[in-house]
Amino acid sequence: MRLLSYNIHKGIGGRDRRYQLERVIGVIEQENPDIICLHEVDRNVKRSRFNNQPKIFADYFNLAESLYQLNVKLKTGGYGNLILSRWSFLTQHQISLTNKWRKARGAQIVVIDSPEGPFQLVNFHLGLAEKERHWQINHLLTHRLFQEGNDYPSLIVGDTNDWRNTLAKGTFSEHEFQEVTTPPSRFRSFPAYMPVGTLDKAFVRGSIGVKHARVARSKLSRQASDHLPLVIDFHLNEHASESIKKAEQ
Repeated sequence: MRLLSYNIHKGIGGRDRRYQLERVIGVIEQENPDIICLHEVDRNVKRSRFNNQPKIFADYFNLAESLYQLNVKLKTGGYGNLILSRWSFLTQHQISLTNKWRKARGAQIVVIDSPEGPFQLVNFHLGLAEKERHWQINHLLTHRLFQEGNDYPSLIVGDTNDWRNTLAKGTFSEHEFQEVTTPPSRFRSFPAYMPVGTLDKAFVRGSIGVKHARVARSKLSRQASDHLPLVIDFHLNEHASESIKKAEQ
């Protein structure tokens, strides 16, 4: 199974500042993912020609499920997170990760009914301040809607803004999550044209086996956004489905 996590920067190129959503679509198509997790997806905003980007992506890729979370509201429209999945959702939740006076943030929590068994997926975009990010992770992992899926293997992805790479050793470690995107030097994703920061990360817990993880570097991906996409090939281990059945009995 293949997942792609991508901050698309509203479809605006990182260097030329041109709005060309077709470049983002082209980058995603190059990777042919089963699950697409996007951040900074515009809906009805002037800078992106008032396009309904969630609908454009959903219509183009024509996958089984689409879930949009509007986080930042502007004078007209706003932007947020989007999940597209080849397989259906058994459950879906969206929670706020907004901390006091900071910019609105959110997380999407779904259980995906994959061919290898169900697993819990979280797609998020974290804040710019380090204390804020640690609060957000603690809020997420202790939230009752996240904990409803504790019996499932879990995969958490998104733009963490974690410049100093401190999240993995904090609350994630306390909740038995392991970082996929390590060492950081192999997963630099920002800025796209000359990446120095490992901001787009993934974490797993339970019976998820990561076969391969990489940042997708191509001429097109360096132009399409200010981030490079993260691509993860993974499987549920053979005993994952059995453990879930036992938990549900």
